[in-house]
Amino acid sequence: MYARSLGGDGAELCPLEPWQADEFLAHMDRGREFIGARNGLPDVVTDLESSRAFLRLYAERAAADTGRIHGIRLDGTLVGAVILRTLDTPRGTAEAGCWLEPAATGRGLVTRAARALIDWAIEVRGIHRVEWVASSDNAPSVAVARRLGMTRDAVLRESHLHRGRRHDEEVWSVLAPDWRAAKAAGTAG
Repeated sequence: MYARSLGGDGAELCPLEPWQADEFLAHMDRGREFIGARNGLPDVVTDLESSRAFLRLYAERAAADTGRIHGIRLDGTLVGAVILRTLDTPRGTAEAGCWLEPAATGRGLVTRAARALIDWAIEVRGIHRVEWVASSDNAPSVAVARRLGMTRDAVLRESHLHRGRRHDEEVWSVLAPDWRAAKAAGTAG
């Protein structure tokens, strides 16, 4: 397996595959309450079979070139992930997302991992627009969008139902020309 360094602190970005379902479930169990406060994934990945099914879904998306999942590791331990929930190369659009267990927060891991994934989507896959959708009350996720140089395009009022409560969602995006200009200026992400 291969990994990409995310800096000198032992953080790496690497693919997640169905054979890693045990490790993925253990990660989800460690962060279940924290991640589940804003993300429905812990309600989906509840046992080994659902863990394997979720990773299989992303393996199928990768094979079809319609999505990706990469784990964030810190000193070899899986602590989070970044995803391309959607990847539509004919239209040139993608939606990125993330999660992290509580013990790994505050280190810039999601920003560094998302930067690498977005750069790959734009520079390698030719994506023109990458979106980031976050609950308005998810301040850490909104902060990542800002650090990535994204622009807030919209607030979708009460558009997301999560655990019985409606949440406003913010749609943030970055366009390929803006991403490249920020990289050239040394201000991307």
